[in-house]
Amino acid sequence: MSSDIQTPRVEQVQIDQLSCWRIHTAHGEALIAQQGAQLLSYQPHEQPPLVWLSETAEYRHGQSVRGGVPVCWPWFGNLDRNPVDIRTAYQGDKPPAHGLVRALDWQLDDIADEQGQLSVHFSYDASHGLPGWAHSARLELVMRFGERLTLEMTTHNLGDKPLPLTQALHTYFAVSDCRQVSIEGLQGNRYLDAMENWEERQQHGLIRFTGETDRVYLDVEKALVIQDPLWERGIHVKAGGSRSAVVWNPWIDKAARLSQMPDDAWTGMLCIETARVMDDAMSVAPGRSETMSVEIWGEPLKA
Repeated sequence: MSSDIQTPRVEQVQIDQLSCWRIHTAHGEALIAQQGAQLLSYQPHEQPPLVWLSETAEYRHGQSVRGGVPVCWPWFGNLDRNPVDIRTAYQGDKPPAHGLVRALDWQLDDIADEQGQLSVHFSYDASHGLPGWAHSARLELVMRFGERLTLEMTTHNLGDKPLPLTQALHTYFAVSDCRQVSIEGLQGNRYLDAMENWEERQQHGLIRFTGETDRVYLDVEKALVIQDPLWERGIHVKAGGSRSAVVWNPWIDKAARLSQMPDDAWTGMLCIETARVMDDAMSVAPGRSETMSVEIWGEPLKA
């Protein structure tokens, strides 16, 4: 723990076109954008970053920043890969990937010191729907910065019909070298492999990265651990209200095509996206709320 930071400190900053906040606590430092209520980066004191942010990230209205934790809602990925009731709920043209709220300004409702951890509360009012999407809803996202980083997203259905959706907290994790790390906790799980025409496979052993990876894991019940021997750290990822997770790394060729990403940056990141997708899609009853969360922390690897 850093001895010179005892009281949380919040600084509002403008980075290019985006309004942001820098958060300093006894546990670490974060950067948050109002657009998309996007946690852009987080680094615990005396550790490498936990949440990865691209060195060539662009801070522009109307586009998600490469890195951090973009919020994917009310659908994940390409709309045409979602269940039919979610596809038909959108009546607009050219549906954006990963939903409708990543590039919109959210409302900052509160920043509070709660029992030794700083909490940041955002909301988005979709009580009158969104362009091309008529459901009445309210979305809340709470970030808590304590000994662990927690993100908690709640959907309130304000309408009189069930609200179908898929969603994800699309977390980019910082690693020493993705070719040297492994992910523990998904052994034996079913997954759909986007690199193999979405065929269903079963995970045997730990996940290791040897090429472009894009998989939706199903029936996820355990906390996951990114084992990073070069940094001698395990990143623990504990989801709540979620039974699906997406594991992604663009590798060489796709990284070269991606915006806001240096060609070699794929080695220093990977995504584990806490999600409600595929057969884990949500349906929020009228007048009810549903919450999904993820808790993240680093620990030294056991010898």
